[in-house]
Amino acid sequence: MVREILIWPDPVLKQKARPVAKVNDAVRVLVKDMFETMYSSEGVGLAAPQVGVLQRVIVLDTTHSQPESKPIAMINPEIIGMEGETSYKEGCLSIPGESEDVDRAAIVTVKFLDEEGQEQTLRCDGLLAIAVQHETDHLNGTVFVDHVSTLKRELIRNRMKRFKSARERELGSQASR
Repeated sequence: MVREILIWPDPVLKQKARPVAKVNDAVRVLVKDMFETMYSSEGVGLAAPQVGVLQRVIVLDTTHSQPESKPIAMINPEIIGMEGETSYKEGCLSIPGESEDVDRAAIVTVKFLDEEGQEQTLRCDGLLAIAVQHETDHLNGTVFVDHVSTLKRELIRNRMKRFKSARERELGSQASR
C-alpha cells in the first residue's frame, strides 16, 4: 500500500524514532508499504517517520546508479563507521522539488537488522552511503535542510508551506466532487 509522505516542516519529521523491539509481520508490512511508497515517488530511500511511523526503519534502492547494489531494508540501523568526506546534491521525498549540497562521509559502515530479524553489517559507498546517512538522519529528527544555511533553510521552508497549502486545497476540492 502506498502511504502518504509527510511534507516538511511537519512536526513528526523533527521527532526521534523509537527502536523496533521485535521484527514481526507488522514490521514486514511496513517495509513492503515503504518500498511501494518510495517507488511510487521515484525515490532512492525512505524512512518510517516520513510516512508518519516513529520507528527506526529505512528502505533504500540505489540500483539505478549502483547496479551492483540491491534494494535493502534496515531495521534499527546504526552507523558504526565513517570514512572520508564527500558532498552530494541531496533531495528528499518530504521536501519535493528542492535539493542542496550536503557534506557527508564518503563511506559508512552500518549495523542493522534485516527483515528476518538477523543482524547484518554493510559497508556502503557512493549513493548508498549518502542515502544511509540521509535516512538515518530522518530517524533522529533531522532533515537534509538542517545541514544548509539558515537563509536557504527558511526559503525552502516557505516554499514547502506554500506547497502544502496548495496540496491541501487540491485534495479538498477533489473530496468535494
